[in-house]
Amino acid sequence: MLTAYQTATQRLLQNPAAPTSLYALADITIWINTARLQLAGEAVCVRSQSPISTVVGQQQYNFSGINLGTPSVTGIESVLNISNIRYGVANGTRWIETQPWPWFSFYHLNNPVPQQGAPTTWSQYSQGAAGGQTGSGATGTFYIDPPPDDVYVLTCDCICLPQTLAVDGDVEAIPYPWTDAVPYLAAWYALLSAQTNARIADAERMYNYYETFKDRARNAANPDLLRWQYMQGADIAQGAKFGIRPGGGGGGQ
Repeated sequence: MLTAYQTATQRLLQNPAAPTSLYALADITIWINTARLQLAGEAVCVRSQSPISTVVGQQQYNFSGINLGTPSVTGIESVLNISNIRYGVANGTRWIETQPWPWFSFYHLNNPVPQQGAPTTWSQYSQGAAGGQTGSGATGTFYIDPPPDDVYVLTCDCICLPQTLAVDGDVEAIPYPWTDAVPYLAAWYALLSAQTNARIADAERMYNYYETFKDRARNAANPDLLRWQYMQGADIAQGAKFGIRPGGGGGGQ
């Protein structure tokens, strides 16, 4: 897949062959991997439902403790954020309520004598992931409440970052059709590096193409029924909710 990305990006840049190459292949590879990380975070297209086990009495957990290898998911580097969490009960699972950090900190951690029990609420605290070209591991953390009274297996619905592509045989975790958008964002990085007005204008066009292909991928991936229930899916009734009429008119009559 890396070779396909490199070739597509070079074509967008109209990169001549050596000895007059405008952009070194090593630089193009860096821009491709940067584009992949940004796309995965923005498009929320790399997902994994992976477990982490609680420790009795412990409320804070690191993203790095989430076992991305269970179930086996190839090509993923680290967790960027968590969409929802469930824990195992009998033969099924139970959903844990999510709260914003200020609420969680005041109403759940503001307790001098916490009582242990099964987790009912969670909140993310530290943000971001140190993955891909920036290193390994994850910096994000989340808290649960009450402090667990037993070892619970939490199933985390994770938004993830893909591993860096170093050779053509490396696994690409980004699914099609989002992969079509990668060369355009990589070309945007390349053109910005030229630091000339003409190249920067070209860069903006590349970024617009990237946005187009990213949005097309989301529209293609969402099912026809309840298209708006998934992340970044457009709510077809949003205009009516805000009183916006077709043709750009406002609400009212």
